[in-house]
Amino acid sequence: MTADTTTPIDFTGSAPIAGSLDVRWNHGVRSRRADAEPLIQVHAYDEHTFVLRQSKSVSYEAPFLYLLFGNERALLLDTGATADPARFPLRTTVDALVDTWLREHPRPDYELVVAHTHGHGDHVAADAQFADRPATTVVAREAEAVQEFFGFTSWPQETVVFDLGGRVLEVIGSPGHHKAAVTIHDPWTGILLTGDTVYPGRLYAFDFAEFTATLDRLVDFTRSRQVTHVLGCHVELTDRPGKDFPLGARYQPGEREPQMTVEQLVAVRDAAHAVADRPGVHVFDDFILFNGPCTSAQLGMIVRGLAHKAGRGLAAAVGR
Repeated sequence: MTADTTTPIDFTGSAPIAGSLDVRWNHGVRSRRADAEPLIQVHAYDEHTFVLRQSKSVSYEAPFLYLLFGNERALLLDTGATADPARFPLRTTVDALVDTWLREHPRPDYELVVAHTHGHGDHVAADAQFADRPATTVVAREAEAVQEFFGFTSWPQETVVFDLGGRVLEVIGSPGHHKAAVTIHDPWTGILLTGDTVYPGRLYAFDFAEFTATLDRLVDFTRSRQVTHVLGCHVELTDRPGKDFPLGARYQPGEREPQMTVEQLVAVRDAAHAVADRPGVHVFDDFILFNGPCTSAQLGMIVRGLAHKAGRGLAAAVGR
């Protein structure tokens, strides 16, 4: 039985709804002998909200992507780390989700907007898969394009709204990690989507003054909103306090859950202020702050990552 096309879905009356993050996220495979993961894992938070994760077998970044449905259009937030549709069939996956949703909630001339938490390569790689999709807008990755599309007139201080058709998102300018970074609050779910600004992992603040100002805005924002989860785009920490996986790891047993709390967001903000005058790497229980380029630390991470990769390659060879 399909829904009446003349009846809009009410995205305000019962918000925030009680969705589910009760999911075991794919986190890579131990060896080449193991069964391959699905190229994209899809989880329904609720019938109008989907969280996707790119497989670590395709990219070690394994970013999370978000698909939100409204009455008039859907928003796909980020397109992952791989352009090749054979290795990362994002367009096919999203089209199937849209088709299924429209069968349950028929709407004529339904649109798709493809936007990004920020413009780094592991979040925009599959944009081209949507270039020829009908009724689709792909927002460019540059800061000027992002500001123009969402209607910012006082970037990044203001919060603007983006209406999916009754599901009105709040968009917050969030530079620091990237010039074009945004954070999106979805009142329907209460989720605050923070991209690479806040997540359980290595937080790279390339402009630390902008980064701390963004965190101040986000914390202030949460004081007047209901926030159920803080969700970023990666998981890089183990379940041990302050312990991260090696850079480039394609297998992450015992990884943290991606969702964080408002209290943890406040902790990131407080930590950033505490280390603002101390460039370098600062390790905390739930995140690791990189204040500035941290060149020597980055080199150390690369060496550790290469050693980890070599060790896994040896283990796979022995296990054949």
